[in-house]
Amino acid sequence: MARFIRTAVPLVTAVMFTGFTAGSSFATDAPEGTRVTTTSEKKAAPEKKAASSTQTVKVKKTDYGKILVDGKGRTLYLFKKDTSKKSTCMSTCAQTWPPMTASGHPTVAKGAMKSLVSTSSRGKGKKQVTYNGHPLYRFHGDSKAGQTNGEGLNQFGGKWYVVDPHGKAIVHKSHKGKSSPSKGKSKGNGGY
Repeated sequence: MARFIRTAVPLVTAVMFTGFTAGSSFATDAPEGTRVTTTSEKKAAPEKKAASSTQTVKVKKTDYGKILVDGKGRTLYLFKKDTSKKSTCMSTCAQTWPPMTASGHPTVAKGAMKSLVSTSSRGKGKKQVTYNGHPLYRFHGDSKAGQTNGEGLNQFGGKWYVVDPHGKAIVHKSHKGKSSPSKGKSKGNGGY
């Protein structure tokens, strides 16, 4: 048995060493100046592409009336604390209320007005989509399309509202922090 161990250990070591050098020689066998992409980088590539893609603003009919949503139907909000195209929602605020960003000029569809869509700088080369001069955000508490759980919330120094197709905040008169108005109650449009 001792003879088997003395023979097996060097053999296993040799096989492992050969396997490692064969795996590492792949990168060194590439022509000089060629970048070799690893498996983890290939998996990350689609995420980068999705994060930097052009965004779409469109309109959807909800319990609040017609509101702005993104290309996937997720509700878009404005922050009353923002008094210009420049966002005041950064760091922790931006984790709760992720800004709608785009690499190029945003597009419009289904009822949104092209003349009201633009972008503003968030710093570090990032652009935030704006509508009628208001930076647009999603709410982390909306887990799927059509939800409006952020409507009327008072967070980070101001209130958050869904946005109508003209770029104004939709403020429900009887809203008391609920995710949507009760059926049969009137809806009110408030200016920004």
